[in-house]
Amino acid sequence: MSALRAWFMRFGGMFGKRRRDRELAEELESHVQMHVGENLRAGMTPEEARRQALIKLGGVEQTKENYRDRRGISWLETWLQDVRFGLRMLRKNPGFTAVAILTLALGIGANTAIFSVVNSVMLRPLPFESPERLMVVWHTPPQKSFPGIHRFVVSPANFLDWQGENHVFSQMSAVGFRNPNLTGLGQPESLQERKVSHDFFSLLGVPPIAGRGFTAGEDQAGRGNVVVLSYALCQNHFGAPENALGKTIQLDDNPYAVVGVMPPHFDFPFRAQVWVPLAWTDTERAVRGNHNYIVIARLGRGVDVAKAQAEMDTVSTRLAQQYPTDDAGWGAVVQPLGGLITGSVGPALLILLGAVGFVLLIACTNVANLLLVKALGRNKEIAIRTALGATGGRIMRQIVSETVLLAFLGGALALVLAHFVIGAIAAFISDQLPMSIRMGLDGWVLGFTLVISILTGILAGVAPAWHLRKVNLNESLKQGTGKASADLGLRRARNALVVSEVAVSLVLLAGAGLTLRTLYVLRNIDLGIDPHDVLTVPLAISDTKYKTAAQQTNFFRETLQRVGALPGVVTAGAVDSLPFTGGSHQPVQVEGQPAVPMADQPEVDVRVISSGYLSTMRIPLEQGRDFSDADRGGAQPVVLVSEAFAKRFWPYENPVGKHVTLTFSPDSSHVVVGVVGDVKLDGLDATRPIQAIYQPLLQNSETRGMTLTVRTSVPPRSLTSAVTDAVHRIDPDEPVSGLLTMDDILDQSLTQQRLSVILLGVFAGLALLLAAIGIYGVQAYAVRHRVQEIGIRMALGAQRGDVFQLVVGQALKLTGIGICIGLGAAFGLTRLMSSLLFGVSASDPATFGGAAMTLAIVALAACWIPARRATHTDPMVALRYE
Repeated sequence: MSALRAWFMRFGGMFGKRRRDRELAEELESHVQMHVGENLRAGMTPEEARRQALIKLGGVEQTKENYRDRRGISWLETWLQDVRFGLRMLRKNPGFTAVAILTLALGIGANTAIFSVVNSVMLRPLPFESPERLMVVWHTPPQKSFPGIHRFVVSPANFLDWQGENHVFSQMSAVGFRNPNLTGLGQPESLQERKVSHDFFSLLGVPPIAGRGFTAGEDQAGRGNVVVLSYALCQNHFGAPENALGKTIQLDDNPYAVVGVMPPHFDFPFRAQVWVPLAWTDTERAVRGNHNYIVIARLGRGVDVAKAQAEMDTVSTRLAQQYPTDDAGWGAVVQPLGGLITGSVGPALLILLGAVGFVLLIACTNVANLLLVKALGRNKEIAIRTALGATGGRIMRQIVSETVLLAFLGGALALVLAHFVIGAIAAFISDQLPMSIRMGLDGWVLGFTLVISILTGILAGVAPAWHLRKVNLNESLKQGTGKASADLGLRRARNALVVSEVAVSLVLLAGAGLTLRTLYVLRNIDLGIDPHDVLTVPLAISDTKYKTAAQQTNFFRETLQRVGALPGVVTAGAVDSLPFTGGSHQPVQVEGQPAVPMADQPEVDVRVISSGYLSTMRIPLEQGRDFSDADRGGAQPVVLVSEAFAKRFWPYENPVGKHVTLTFSPDSSHVVVGVVGDVKLDGLDATRPIQAIYQPLLQNSETRGMTLTVRTSVPPRSLTSAVTDAVHRIDPDEPVSGLLTMDDILDQSLTQQRLSVILLGVFAGLALLLAAIGIYGVQAYAVRHRVQEIGIRMALGAQRGDVFQLVVGQALKLTGIGICIGLGAAFGLTRLMSSLLFGVSASDPATFGGAAMTLAIVALAACWIPARRATHTDPMVALRYE
């Protein structure tokens, strides 16, 4: 306690210094006068009496300094002195200060913005209880049936077996997806519904803020007509959560009692609006081969991921032996829940975080270059400090304190810049993330900015501080005020910094170029369709109102007839899953292939389409015929197959007339009546073969959800109201929302690639700008300090072209060294972003060559002005230059 009290007393001694110094001076003077009086009485002269008094006291100033050291905290006082001196130096050089602060603000701001997003998406704990113990459990399908697909959704029977046979999870919940229609509360709406196990909310550790969750009894068939609402949906229709409890809502014309309301911003998983119990029937509980559910699980106490994985491997092996027809070759993989939420956004953000680190490194080198130039004018100041007793460490501390001060000011400005950058990034990726992930500046981001500002200041100040601590005392003191001689070591240091800027800039340019090439490839890839001038209208009808397959198909057929008759509509069709958005993958049995169990059957894409869909999307018919109104229930089941499907199974035969059997509909064999062109169904960057079967809408036994595709001769969005009215004339309760053009859907599928291109492009452009400033600064400095040499060369006959070539050659030499180093670094580092690339190699020679050429052109432009200035040097003036 005494040590702590002494420390606080020393800390308090730092305040009121003027008063304390005045009191100390008065006290010391009284002691001096006392000794002077004694000396005068001893017969000394006044001058000798005072001199002897001071000698006896030991020196007034030394005594004052010793007292000050004991009174305060010396290192803190010294640092405050350095800060005050640094502020005076920055005020004295406003131009230098502004450039340095802006440079650092750009680097720190970019890092702050990307870290804020990474922190929100990947580092911040999920808003659940003990989120580190929450897992998602996937199926791993057999690769011979699902080449390139390493995780798959789960079937009800397998989930129930996992739940009953494992000993590593304390809870497991299956989650299904549906889009029911909400009616009876104003305008009809299509909702995002999640069918979950009764303990879903307790598994996550997030109880409703009003009411309750589900009970075990409500998870039984026929007893699941209860619903929990999201906070936003409750507010829109009932106001306060308490007002919703006990109310009944209609989902697909079935009554559901509201038993709970979730907290604000809870929309897990995937922007859910309502939750209902699974309530599987006995038939549904027995389904093993049809996979439609994701599984969330909580690890038991003392269980890690490795142990859980080993247990699930054992369970999967046992199920494969017990049910070889359905489960042979199927395994399970346990992954942290965070991966399900961040999806494919996570790797892209980590790449961007590395990229902005490079931008900050370039900003540091640029500021270091500025400080090295400024250091030349401070040689004499530092020499005088050294002569007065300042050590090398004390000099370095002074310089680094100034750069840290610069970085603090840059960091403050960076927070303002980061605010706008975060908003722009959020606009790009918010649709891919749950509402619970909220991006913005928080305590962690402010702490990151503080730490990175300090590190940036130290990094930027090391080179000039190291140079100034080795100042030649004799040479510096001989210099005239404000003059400085060229320093070979300083010039080499500045050249090395420029080379490093060029190398890092090349890495960023190569990364931006690769993502740009990827976006170009994806935008120009053969889609198999013509997406222009097509309006898409998602419709999901109630299976209570439209109970039979005939009623469902009649609704869509009549809707297509009405929409197709609208002015401005060229053709209209319908499909159950639009291209680029994924869809159903099903096992098939193909004529001419050996019969094998379902687990070994090939999986292909299966789509349900109406007649008119091919012409609407302009999918070419390669062989045979399209569907017609004759292909309806009761007629011979028919299908169309894609060209890739035909080439795989009948490479040397005519596919038309062949038969295929869909394993999930084994009662009938389908005749192939036509072959159509390949379409990018799963996504633009899908690499697996596009093997597809198309079934006619009129022969499908369950057609609850379809998307109309309408090709127009006018701007597609202009028909939104007309199409909506046409649908409502058939069924006023049918919600019509989410209308998009195919161009919009194509753009949405490229959101991640576009974000990477924009941000990496901005960072690469910023790096180019900073590198250009660095090259310009070095060359301008070199020209200024080689005036005499240039004058002598010109006096001896050198032409302006020779001088121009000399300056430009020096700049290109530095650029060339940086490019060579950067190419080597880029070759290794761009491999880390392979997962973000499509149709282009991570070491693409054209991209690397283009990046190097761009840097060379920028370097040439940056040294043009110094080179031109050098060619206009007057030899007579130069020879008199000091």
